[in-house]
Amino acid sequence: MLTEERHSLILDMLSRQRSASLAELCELLNASESTVRRDLAILDESGLLTKVRGGAMAASESFSSRERNVEEKSNMFVEEKTAIARYAASLIEDGDFVFLDAGTTTEKMIDFIPSKYVTFVTNAFVSARRLAARGFKVLITAGEIKSSTEAIVGSEAVLTLSRYNFTKCFMGVNGISVKGGFSTPDTSEADVKSTAIARGMEIYILADHSKFGTAAAVKFAELNKGRIITDKAPEKIYFSETYVKEVL
Repeated sequence: MLTEERHSLILDMLSRQRSASLAELCELLNASESTVRRDLAILDESGLLTKVRGGAMAASESFSSRERNVEEKSNMFVEEKTAIARYAASLIEDGDFVFLDAGTTTEKMIDFIPSKYVTFVTNAFVSARRLAARGFKVLITAGEIKSSTEAIVGSEAVLTLSRYNFTKCFMGVNGISVKGGFSTPDTSEADVKSTAIARGMEIYILADHSKFGTAAAVKFAELNKGRIITDKAPEKIYFSETYVKEVL
């Protein structure tokens, strides 16, 4: 098969299913891994696809520039977020020292957290109040309240988090992409998230399917820094980048 024919078949597959593994492409082209890797490198350099570990993705990824407020977010993908939150809450164990990030999905976890001896640190004053009402020990970060997301951000929040060592961190996210990693539109929120992740032993990113293939303005972590909990990953290529748990 001619090189041009292989390239055409690769791009056609990606236009239909958005991503493909190296094994799938080798089978499609009846070619060796080394040949397919060379083809992917050429197409990546030409900007026609994105070469990733274990395969390739279609070149186009959307950019998220708009930050929805809490009310808007809370009404989106309710069933999916509830399932994600329920599973995430089941991971909390006796003696955990947990960072609970601000966000509509992380807040939903509170309804499902088992009654155990757990200490929480959060940058969401609504979550702090609800956790305390359930009888948990709660520490809240210092800092400035961001009105649109109701998150506490800023240098004081970062300084607070830098003192702790978390057994588990449960993080919200705006965008997940191979090139853009885990991202959020706001620099101050990104600083809080990256600091918490740096202080955590186990990092869980809670994200419904709409967050995939999207990059927001500020990357706060590479994909391999967190385990994703989602309703359904729209593209299987993410499974080669990090651990992904689908709950629906």
